[in-house]
Amino acid sequence: MKLISWNVNGFRAVMSKGELLPFLEKEDPDIMAFQETKMQEEQFNFEFPGYHRYMNCAEKKGYSGTMVLTKKEPLSFVYDFEGEDHPKEGRVITLEYEDFYFVCAYVPNSKDGLKRIDYRMHWEDDLRAHLKKLDAKKPVIYTGDLNVAHNEIDLKNPDENHFSAGFSDEERGKFGELLDAGFADSFRELYPEEVKYSWWSYRTKARERGVGWRIDYFVVSKRLMKDIKDSLIYDDIMGSDHCPVGLIL
Repeated sequence: MKLISWNVNGFRAVMSKGELLPFLEKEDPDIMAFQETKMQEEQFNFEFPGYHRYMNCAEKKGYSGTMVLTKKEPLSFVYDFEGEDHPKEGRVITLEYEDFYFVCAYVPNSKDGLKRIDYRMHWEDDLRAHLKKLDAKKPVIYTGDLNVAHNEIDLKNPDENHFSAGFSDEERGKFGELLDAGFADSFRELYPEEVKYSWWSYRTKARERGVGWRIDYFVVSKRLMKDIKDSLIYDDIMGSDHCPVGLIL
């Protein structure tokens, strides 16, 4: 089984660039997750034969949003967190399958100056509780743009970014709490010393200079690691400021 996730920074934008369809055809994933789709349900006028589509849109137009294409129809699905007081930003989709839960997320950015760090911490706690509740029933595969580089190896310039959004002590700590709760960063488990990035800033032409961050993940229940054949970062795929990441079970 092949699973892929990609922050496309605008679904219509990546479609217009002609990058997505050739990639999808070549890789032929069983499940394809997207973050930062930046569109409403009524704006979706694309065809993906053979896939069921689940789309969680933000109330604010042109902002955030997640989507999952899946060949196999899930047993159930849930958008966002049930019963939680979070704004409708379209950030989470949970699909239940016979043997696992699949969770696609676009984690809130803490913003310049960590202006949204308090909300980010609240969001992380509720998300972790959601994942633990699922994990008590069956294994979880959690993927998406998690907006954090966990360790210094996960970004080019850790010293310069110690207090930046995505590499603050608070955000890294919450990711550590998630791992301590029974989950594993699949790429780092398989490749403890490998340097690869999944996001590069458009503003500084960072991709051309090789200055990136690894902030897109497949995090899994630890008991699933034995079933993982590979965890991938498709850093040669263009079309967004992020590249796709993948998991092969």
